[in-house]
Amino acid sequence: MEVGRLPISASLRGKLISAGYTTFASLSSLSPSDLARDLKIPESEALEILKAASLDCGLDKPDKSNVIVNGAQTAWEMLHEEQSFPRIITSSSDLDNILGGLPGIGKTQMGIQLAVNVQIPVDLGGLGGKAVYVEGSFMVERALQIAKASIVEMSNYTELLKKKNRVCQVDIQPTDILDNIFYFRICTYTEQIALINYLDKFILEHKDVKIVIVDSVTFHFRQDFEDLALRTRLLGGMALKLMNLAKKYNLAVVIFNQATTKYVEGSFQLSLALGDSWSHCCTNRVILHWNGDERNAYLDKSPSLRSASAPFSVTSEGIRNSASNHKRIKLM
Repeated sequence: MEVGRLPISASLRGKLISAGYTTFASLSSLSPSDLARDLKIPESEALEILKAASLDCGLDKPDKSNVIVNGAQTAWEMLHEEQSFPRIITSSSDLDNILGGLPGIGKTQMGIQLAVNVQIPVDLGGLGGKAVYVEGSFMVERALQIAKASIVEMSNYTELLKKKNRVCQVDIQPTDILDNIFYFRICTYTEQIALINYLDKFILEHKDVKIVIVDSVTFHFRQDFEDLALRTRLLGGMALKLMNLAKKYNLAVVIFNQATTKYVEGSFQLSLALGDSWSHCCTNRVILHWNGDERNAYLDKSPSLRSASAPFSVTSEGIRNSASNHKRIKLM
């Protein structure tokens, strides 16, 4: 059971979640003094929290874990698992085909492409790192497709280097790329916050991680969240933790947000979900949008780069330069 149901003030619930205590079980082995220290509150308040939790579900069974987070499953393991699943058809082959397609502006496509590209070897101008992928509709078959295309491009590049008398060998298999993507699936905003808190420990144990992708941060925070002030504080704390991770481990953090519409001065206008304060937490902000039938990426905010726009395509090989034969598919 989640601490969001505790009959305590919203500020105390927020402090619990921010500290990584997301379930009643995570409080079971704590003393009032330990909880008071972690939450930076008086011991009397900590005692009241533990009493409330104990009354709600009887916390008399010890649990040594303060944060319940399942381990990462690699994309390679996911592919093996998904290949064993049966498929449900709709009895319409055309409908089956489009349900296997790639709708949308390309946020998830971009995320998968980054998770693959971060693994390009240093000799080829890449980082030779690994990726953490959090949340979202991660498509392991699509990741495998992009990984195969990436290896082909790397091999072509090594052939070019050989012609220039530069020795470079690519010994990467698609399965190696999938094995270096650590995927975490979360189902609630409390799990999302707990995972962000856990990433420090995870990355310390996996020092080759060079990118953390959250796709998307929006979903769980837009549902069933009545206390908007608490939501803002939790988002701010999560953004700060992610920025500290980026600085501490010298890695990239890419967070995907969603767009929504806002009624302003008699008309509906496109705006970023979760409000203006969250949209300004990032260092660089790129807006993906449609320009007619063409996908566009607009650099809306950056401390060092000028605003600019670039068209792009989502192809069978992944994200590529825009081309006239990669138009948006209109679904009727």
